[in-house]
Amino acid sequence: MTTAESGSFSSAALEEYLSLIDELLAQPFPGANFCNDTGYGGPEHRVRILRASQEFWDDDDGEAACAAEAELRAYLDALIAALTARWDEPLVVDLLPYLRASLEGEAVSEPINRLSRLAGSMQAWPHRDPGRWLGLAIGQGDKELPLELLAVVGQTLPLEPSVSGRS
Repeated sequence: MTTAESGSFSSAALEEYLSLIDELLAQPFPGANFCNDTGYGGPEHRVRILRASQEFWDDDDGEAACAAEAELRAYLDALIAALTARWDEPLVVDLLPYLRASLEGEAVSEPINRLSRLAGSMQAWPHRDPGRWLGLAIGQGDKELPLELLAVVGQTLPLEPSVSGRS
């Protein structure tokens, strides 16, 4: 499910998102980069769009964007609660240092590089499979574009760029 539904919080959608997260964690990483309607990925990561709002081209007052963000935040909070019950408290990863490093020309690994351009932070859990982690974030490519609830699986979870800015 990648489009916003009218109405209130749906526990059926939450269960679907948890199922998609479990699938995402179980899937092997792709051999090559890909991008489609449900997400993108590469040899060491996968990103799944769990839910997306409408676009905001005609949202001059920002009211629609605020309502969409509140809806996505409700789902994000419910997912965080469910995953915290499974795996304990998440790490809060500030993505701004990665964005700064990237803008200064430093190499930043995926999916953190692209994610830092969409979101300011993410909630992340190291997974029971060594070398895997799960992250959740709300991101937006530009103010006119849809807000997206994202689930991210990567091989290595950088906690901050190294001295050289590489992660």
